[in-house]
Amino acid sequence: MRKLLPLIGTNPHGGGRSALTCRFRCGDACFHEVPNTSDNEYVGDVIAGVLSRRSALRAAAVATVATAAGGSLVLGGAPEAQAQPGNGHGHGHGNGHAPKADGARGLRFAPVAPNTADQVTVPSGYAQNVVIRWGEPILRGAPAFDAENQTAAAQAGQFGYNNDFLSLLPLRGERGRQVLVANHEYTDEVLMFRGYDSENPTREQVEIAWAAHGLSVVVVQEEHRTGKLSPVSRHYLNRRLHTTSEFELTGPAAGSALVKTSADPEGRTVLGTLNNCAGGTTPWGTTLHGEENFNQYFAYGSSATDKRYGVGTGASERKWERFDKRFDLRAEPNEVHRQGWVVELDPYDPESTPRKRTALGRFKHEAAQPRLTADGRPVVYMGDDERFDYFYKFVSSKRMMKGSSRRAREHNLTLLDEGTLYVAKLTGDSPAAEIDGTGKLPNDGEFDGSGTWIPLATAGPDGAVSHVPGMTAEEVFVFTRLAGDKVGATKMDRPEDVEPSPRSGRVYVALTNNSNRGKGTNPGADEANPRNLNKHGQVLELAEHWDDPASDGFAWRLFLVAGDPEDPSTYFAGYPKEKVSPISCPDNVAFDPHGNLWISTDGNQLGSHDGLFGVAVHGERRGELKQFLTVPRGAETCGPVIQDRRVLVAVQHPGEIDGASVENPASTWPDGPGKIVRPSVVAVWRADGRDIGV
Repeated sequence: MRKLLPLIGTNPHGGGRSALTCRFRCGDACFHEVPNTSDNEYVGDVIAGVLSRRSALRAAAVATVATAAGGSLVLGGAPEAQAQPGNGHGHGHGNGHAPKADGARGLRFAPVAPNTADQVTVPSGYAQNVVIRWGEPILRGAPAFDAENQTAAAQAGQFGYNNDFLSLLPLRGERGRQVLVANHEYTDEVLMFRGYDSENPTREQVEIAWAAHGLSVVVVQEEHRTGKLSPVSRHYLNRRLHTTSEFELTGPAAGSALVKTSADPEGRTVLGTLNNCAGGTTPWGTTLHGEENFNQYFAYGSSATDKRYGVGTGASERKWERFDKRFDLRAEPNEVHRQGWVVELDPYDPESTPRKRTALGRFKHEAAQPRLTADGRPVVYMGDDERFDYFYKFVSSKRMMKGSSRRAREHNLTLLDEGTLYVAKLTGDSPAAEIDGTGKLPNDGEFDGSGTWIPLATAGPDGAVSHVPGMTAEEVFVFTRLAGDKVGATKMDRPEDVEPSPRSGRVYVALTNNSNRGKGTNPGADEANPRNLNKHGQVLELAEHWDDPASDGFAWRLFLVAGDPEDPSTYFAGYPKEKVSPISCPDNVAFDPHGNLWISTDGNQLGSHDGLFGVAVHGERRGELKQFLTVPRGAETCGPVIQDRRVLVAVQHPGEIDGASVENPASTWPDGPGKIVRPSVVAVWRADGRDIGV
């Protein structure tokens, strides 16, 4: 019998996160009324027409799932899908094949045991280094970090706080160097400033926090004999973008009356990007950054749309509105509409202005990861990280140009401004009576079904068209949540990071948890979200019809239902549960060069620290999940990048435990006792120099 560790630093409201994390990261979103109060049974003309056209597609998807071996999802002839053996139909029954002793290629390491060590713990035979810490200088003229003498000017040239999404891009002509791009999601002033008074922050503290948000671009140098990475300070590509940097609004909502302010009467230039969580890397060499819990930075919201986006009616936690009226919605009611977008950054052009792509819709973007259609059009998948909110995709109407010419780069920087925005409606294929809220598998052995992409609005070169009755196109793009409400999208359990497999094209969605599912008047379980009071989350696997990312229908199933493998409500794609690591609260996802899915966690509710896990998604070991690392006390694991010889993770909010402060630290990571706790990026590699997991 596996013994679970005692819960460490849990907040009194329940869950694996500390109350301190909930306070600063998302403005206590989980303890407020659920913003989505729609009944989502809308049957207007828009849906009636869509459903009549697509009924045959949905039926075909159900038939595909039902007739595939063992309920297996078929991807229209994808080689690995055709070769995949059938899965078991119950918890812990496996797939009938004797797996190789050394594991799936890329996952051949001894799994790290669940633990509560105040360190980054990696498998035997692996080494690590801290690549860069909060406050390290990256721009010319920036001083060394001094925790006791912080200034806003210094922070504006230093690596930001609470690193999340990471991207490593090639740097031609500079051997052994790559470009690291990082999101800085939020600040925790209690852990940043000695003697912080949350009721009376100083202007300097607020301006330091402004500078610590946003994005960092920093060139890194690899050590030839290992996987160690080190920042190249003052490189010409190094860059900091923060709360007072300029960003350009582009696409169908740019210039709308809904985004105009007294400081920007044209509605096209925004100061700042807030709460950047996960993101994506485009095939044309840019990075995408999702603005997530932006609502918490604004004070005195009053409109129905403010409420739907979780904006409070009183003062904000950080009190920024005292120092800049744009955060006071009584003075600037439209300023909040200028956050909640996907930002596109060109890391190779330090003079470029990042763009907020309004055609991708406005909501709490956890991530945005593109893939290409057969004819070269980008399709971007996105989750709205809120309990009972939705899963989206955007299909561009323009094709990517290959090559690195100036003409190609300029064209590709327009790809995300024209196309159609969709929201997902999922339908299970099992009788409702078989989905009882406990996580018990239905009689067909899987949680699965079909889905429809419901069009919301289309942006073109001559304007935009709404597909939602009663809403203009501008309203759809600015108030995308309300559009999803109107068309009856499926309410999900916090859709966070989304990643299409570069091998199979299947799309994997991390659904972190939803402890409000089935509670009070909230919606109960459905086949895609099969557990009430869901505290561990699940990972959804989706296959577009005909392997076409632009199609308007899909088949889906739950790949993982997370938790302790000894819990009968868990499921690991049919793999024997006694052979997998326990996992709770999947958050960020990424693929390795071998096609395995890697999952980082946020808020582990099994008593162990958060970590990074690898899992095979094809072959006889499909569903074999192994823990690769754990992070220090109070931290979560973010931004995984999995290369042949290196794993990169962002260790976010270490030491963020209830009652902790600069004076009373809960962690000594990364620099030991007597030093301030600092969010950092960590690289891990095999000590013998060979590839990861082979």
